[in-house]
Amino acid sequence: MNKAHFLCVLLSVVLVSCLKKEANLPRKTSGAINTISVIIEDQLWNGEVGDSIRNKFASPVIGLPEEEPLFTINQFPIQLLEGFATASRAIIIVKKATENKFEIKKNQYASPQNVFHISGKTAVEILQLLEEHSPEIIRYIKQAEILESQRINQKALLPAGLFKKQFQLSLQVPSNFEQVMRKPNFVWLKKNSISGSSSLLLYQLPLKTIRTSTVSAAILSMRDSIGKYIQGTEPQTYMISETGYTPYFFKSTLDHRLAYETRGTWQLQNDYMSGPFINYTIVDSINKRLVVLEGFCYSPSKEKRDVMHELEAIMHSVHVLKNNTFTPNKK
Repeated sequence: MNKAHFLCVLLSVVLVSCLKKEANLPRKTSGAINTISVIIEDQLWNGEVGDSIRNKFASPVIGLPEEEPLFTINQFPIQLLEGFATASRAIIIVKKATENKFEIKKNQYASPQNVFHISGKTAVEILQLLEEHSPEIIRYIKQAEILESQRINQKALLPAGLFKKQFQLSLQVPSNFEQVMRKPNFVWLKKNSISGSSSLLLYQLPLKTIRTSTVSAAILSMRDSIGKYIQGTEPQTYMISETGYTPYFFKSTLDHRLAYETRGTWQLQNDYMSGPFINYTIVDSINKRLVVLEGFCYSPSKEKRDVMHELEAIMHSVHVLKNNTFTPNKK
């Protein structure tokens, strides 16, 4: 066998091997962020079972000034459990069967994907399974959508070391965010769009800034103080917490650290601009400081759920580095 013939045979073997490997790989999921496919017969969808699904998975997102659904739901009958209907990252399959069952399957039709199977002998038993497992389903879907947003963001990020020297942490921020302001312990990044803008704040404060007995009040006071930096175009206009809406407070974790999560609405003092915000106050006990991440947007003519979701995904990418020496601002 001459060299040319050998090379042709070798290339053919390699090509066939690659094609076989590619054929064995799961297809990639697709679809808009925060969208789920519900595979269910029309009879169930148009009755109490469908009402329960809509009430749980399309309930209003907390912290937004107008009502927007937690997830956008696309419903398909069981016969369409193929093709594009199986390409979603989140699929809920609901049907009547001979046994009551709840099951989660990973990457059943594509990857990455969560498929939730709910079956019951009667509509009442299906409703019981939905009631029992919907919090778990929502948690799985939220985590997956955060990861998907982070994957999209990773295509083009600001330099990895942008926050390392100043804050001793890393954060995956898309490159379409620009720096508006930087101070010794404060950074404001902003992305402008046709419909408005979204902003990300990062700052650090002494650990004693909040006390465990008055955490919620301390966080609102803290963010209103920092809000003096976020000024409007008119004199004496700056960001404050909207007093007409009671913020939501939760204990949470970011980067395996205790964090206080606050969701609410901001407004400009002496102006009419307003919008939603998410604030994560991370307790960094080792370095005796609070690391604060906040995302907020101004988008008066557009729905805000997915804009805030992008900011949330950015904040969830935070990684606090070790051996930090925090120096408070000198007054």
